[in-house]
Amino acid sequence: MEDSSGLRLLHVHAHPDDESSKGAATTAYYVAQGVRVMVATCTGGERGSILNRALDTPENWARLPDLRREEMAEAARVLGIEHVWLGFTDSGLPEGDPLPPLPEGCFALQDVDRAAGRLVKVIREFRPQVVTTYDENGGYPHPDHVMCHRVTMAAVAAASDPEAWPEHGEPWEVSKVYYDLIFHRQRFAGLDAAMHEAGLERPYHARLSNWAEAPNRLTTFIPCAGYFDVRDAALRAHATQVDPDGPWFAVPVAVQVKGWPTEDYQLVHTLVETSLPEDDLFAGLRPAAGDSVEPWSYSI
Repeated sequence: MEDSSGLRLLHVHAHPDDESSKGAATTAYYVAQGVRVMVATCTGGERGSILNRALDTPENWARLPDLRREEMAEAARVLGIEHVWLGFTDSGLPEGDPLPPLPEGCFALQDVDRAAGRLVKVIREFRPQVVTTYDENGGYPHPDHVMCHRVTMAAVAAASDPEAWPEHGEPWEVSKVYYDLIFHRQRFAGLDAAMHEAGLERPYHARLSNWAEAPNRLTTFIPCAGYFDVRDAALRAHATQVDPDGPWFAVPVAVQVKGWPTEDYQLVHTLVETSLPEDDLFAGLRPAAGDSVEPWSYSI
């Protein structure tokens, strides 16, 4: 892929489709600028469900792991990204009271430091200045999402350590790390208000009434509304996972542009000086992309 900007962005996700439901418009926005973007997917989504009723057939269930790989390839094509599988096995989402044990050998039961080795190799080979992942709660408490957070943070730290994983290449220090916080109350309130203003049904009104305010962790707002259509095309590529008539598409794109035109993140680590709030994941990096960074740091 052409590397016209010298900038590289790595998203680390738990399952195929997460890259399209979380930050896909951001991805398309940066790809259009000539940024190389890679997605590392931790698991194959083997224990997922078929959420599109039109595709809920015995034949599709029988080949779901293959279907999810095919869908991921199509989403990567739509987004214009590079993609790598880390090769772990989906843990599934345990349900019941009490919760059943996780399946033996699944991603969420791996030793974090050992599992991080696979991502260390990706980081050292791709050499991203910026990495995004989920927060400490996984964005929501799916065991694979929580593990994805833990593995990503361990790998970012280990990638710069010359004594860690020497067989995986020369050390590389990631300049900035972000948590993807796109699913937050402020955004859904903005979209709900925009639907009301447009005279349309308010799909989030009931949900918002039971959604308590939380501390504001947002630091970075990417103005990527021009790529919401690319995001939606990438989502539809995961046909078994997304109902084209379902809630993902409840708010027309034109209303979204008015109600909340950004995708949002929390800066949690940086080695370059930046001013908050930001509107660019590469703030502080663009003037000297590829150069060594100044000895300035910020971490939560």
